[in-house]
Amino acid sequence: MYDIELIEGILGQILIASKRIERRSASIEKPQDFLMTDEGTDKLDAICMMLIAIGESVKYLDKLTQGQLLVRYPEVDWSGVKGTRDILSHHYFDLNSEIVFTICKERIPGLITVIEKMLKDIPKP
Repeated sequence: MYDIELIEGILGQILIASKRIERRSASIEKPQDFLMTDEGTDKLDAICMMLIAIGESVKYLDKLTQGQLLVRYPEVDWSGVKGTRDILSHHYFDLNSEIVFTICKERIPGLITVIEKMLKDIPKP
């Protein structure tokens, strides 16, 4: 069995980061909005940092739970979450604003929903 409090803490951090992404990307209407102004570029940088943190946390969570937790929530592409982290971390200057835009608008809302469900599913002492 794994440390429930640690898992809950990690899920909480993922939720906070996901909501930051949602808030920071709210005013972005198209991928080019990230690139047109310094403010847009700053948002892109900040969002990418949160995506890296989420991916790293998901990797750690999967390791801590020996691959037993994430598989219970197949509605999220966990491999994609981890892969996004790898791409952003290792190929940062090649990042694609269209992909980040799609993640923000199409993937993050679902991730938030699933993380909230996971937190509710954690057994309480």
